[in-house]
Amino acid sequence: MLENFKLEGARSRSKKKTVVSVKRLLQDLGGHQPWGCPWAYLSHRQRRFSILGGPILGKSVVNLLGELLHEELAMRWEQLLLDEAFTGGALAWLPGRMPRVGQLVYPAGVALDRLYFQEVRLTSGGDPRIFGDPGHIQLRGPVRQVVTRTVQGEPLLAVRSDYHCALWKVSQQGQPAPLQVLQVKKGATGISLSPHLPAELAICSRSGAICLWTPQDGLRQIYKDPETLVFRDPSPWRWADFTAHPRALTVSDRTGVKVIDTQGPPGCGLLLFRGGAEASCQKGERVMLTQYLGECGPDSLQPTLHLICTQFSLYLMDERLPLVPMLKWDHSLPSAPLLARLLPAPRPGFPRLLLLGGQGGQLQLLHIAGEGASTPRLAGPPQSLPSRSDSLSSFPLLEPKSQWRLQERLQAPTIGLAATLLPSASTTTLSLFQLSAAGDIFQQRLHLQEDSGPPLDPGSNSHAPTASWSPQATACCRRWLKALLEVPPAPPVWTTPTFSHRRLLGFKEQQKVEGKVPEGLRAAMAKGRLVQQRDLGSLPTAEPPPAPEPGPEDELSERLEAAWEGPAAAWWEQQQARGLGPRKQPKRHKRRTQLSSTFSSLSGRLDLSDATSPPHSPDRTSPVSRPRPPVTPPSQEMTQELWAQCVPSERRQTLRDYMAKLPLQGDTPGGASAPPSQTSSVQATPSRQRTLLDCTAKLSLQRDTPGGAPVLSSQTSSTQATPSRQQPALSGSQPHRKKPRMGF
Repeated sequence: MLENFKLEGARSRSKKKTVVSVKRLLQDLGGHQPWGCPWAYLSHRQRRFSILGGPILGKSVVNLLGELLHEELAMRWEQLLLDEAFTGGALAWLPGRMPRVGQLVYPAGVALDRLYFQEVRLTSGGDPRIFGDPGHIQLRGPVRQVVTRTVQGEPLLAVRSDYHCALWKVSQQGQPAPLQVLQVKKGATGISLSPHLPAELAICSRSGAICLWTPQDGLRQIYKDPETLVFRDPSPWRWADFTAHPRALTVSDRTGVKVIDTQGPPGCGLLLFRGGAEASCQKGERVMLTQYLGECGPDSLQPTLHLICTQFSLYLMDERLPLVPMLKWDHSLPSAPLLARLLPAPRPGFPRLLLLGGQGGQLQLLHIAGEGASTPRLAGPPQSLPSRSDSLSSFPLLEPKSQWRLQERLQAPTIGLAATLLPSASTTTLSLFQLSAAGDIFQQRLHLQEDSGPPLDPGSNSHAPTASWSPQATACCRRWLKALLEVPPAPPVWTTPTFSHRRLLGFKEQQKVEGKVPEGLRAAMAKGRLVQQRDLGSLPTAEPPPAPEPGPEDELSERLEAAWEGPAAAWWEQQQARGLGPRKQPKRHKRRTQLSSTFSSLSGRLDLSDATSPPHSPDRTSPVSRPRPPVTPPSQEMTQELWAQCVPSERRQTLRDYMAKLPLQGDTPGGASAPPSQTSSVQATPSRQRTLLDCTAKLSLQRDTPGGAPVLSSQTSSTQATPSRQQPALSGSQPHRKKPRMGF
């Protein structure tokens, strides 16, 4: 990315205008501020780069964004199936100066980038009491894992983020002092503190490298293998923990666990656990968590014991007997176990307590016995502890929306688990702290009692004990619920636009109208509440819509309307009754060819000039004012009989309909006559012109439609013929003519 961009442009442009330095461009983009800031600007280099680099960047940027989007969607889908970022837990209990006093170390904030230290004192009954406000440390990334351990009387605190790891030393007063901050470029997946040497830290990265940091030697890489141990698995998750030997570590991935020597040659090691037939694993079973259980102490378990958790089972492995599980138990947790805490024995001679937490908030309590050289075993059936969602019934009944918010908050994934024992003379109290992904810390108090009954089958799980609420816990939950419901929910990404009605109403005072409709509506708008029916009052009656104006007669529309309404038979009878009287003859489209041949023969016999056309009568009324045609004179009847003898009987009606549609010259606007191109070529004798005039006048007067429109002279002039085209007679024996394709 530090090379220059050769942008598109004409060859005549100089290199200075077509080449952009990426280094300076990135500097400009890094210092660019959003609009509205006094430092906001657009440099000439950025403008030139955006104009000339449009065709190039349009393709490369789209491909790059598509790859990044595909990678992001795949990562989000994997996180929905299993969120491995909080493996190990982000909550820890740091013991204080007194037995019942300690500090809770946990992340908070919207991005979980603040590490809080809250001092807590536990009463004899197990109720926590908080002292003062918590101190916090601002980090550069979200906290994923918090680990505490006391080595040689020195309490240590290690924190893992996505790309950073830090180590603190806690003083006797509870003040953390930073020792080292490390950056992991490929991303950190796990950290672990050594139980043998103080301030020794093991770090795992996604690239498959295992690094060891000590105050004396600093950071050094002791192992790296990008491939998985047993078979191929696409997960980059890696985990490391210490063993009974100070210079030996366990390296884990999703397929198995391997013991390596930090001082030996690279690649050497011994496979401790293999996901397969040796451990009777199911199909698709993967390693979720490994933890070293052999801590130093009077009542500790065997120093070579390791805990391996998968999504189906729990295994106890011994370093001296690799590939052979000492104990296997199906935990039956609905979610993957990513949290495990080993607690000391409540009393001497009692079994150790092991807490196993699933990502969904489920808890299992196991009693592991086997001190010294004895084989580790389960001292009793594993016990399911009450989860946070089980306490939903103890809350008061809320409205559906608030009830849904409460249920969603209680069912948030668990990202941290811490526990401490409070021994007493009568009973031992176990205090559990759980950190949810929503940022809430929940505390449970369990009273451990000795079971004097017969031993039960270790393969079966006992039912969860019934949870009882103390008055202090009830008051605390009420305060938490009140604060939860007071917090407004997060606004949606897109909201509907809002408009100010005050600005619109302030321009002009509305006129007062009778009734309470404007006053009630204005009051509702001023208060910003929903308009209801009482604000509107009695709505005015709506006026009927105006009737449509009558248009031209449409036989098809009338027929469809009659068929839709039902009485189609009555409409048909009405049409038949209307057809008995005088009505307009329908057009005959199939006789157009015969009409043109007949009209051409007629124009050959008769000739008419524009001068002999009948003048327009001023007293002639319009078709609307003349409902009936005038009486035909006897002289015109005689002329019609002579004209009818010249035309065959089957063509008389067609020609009569056609001549009825030809208006006279006087009806044209402004008395316009035929074009000179048509009148100049028309020549005929006066006798024949008079005969044709009588025939056309007779046809226009005997039309069936009322009124009848006169014939245009521009159309009558087309019926005139030259002497060279005159024919001897109007009969059906005229010569054969070509059939016209379109029109006449």
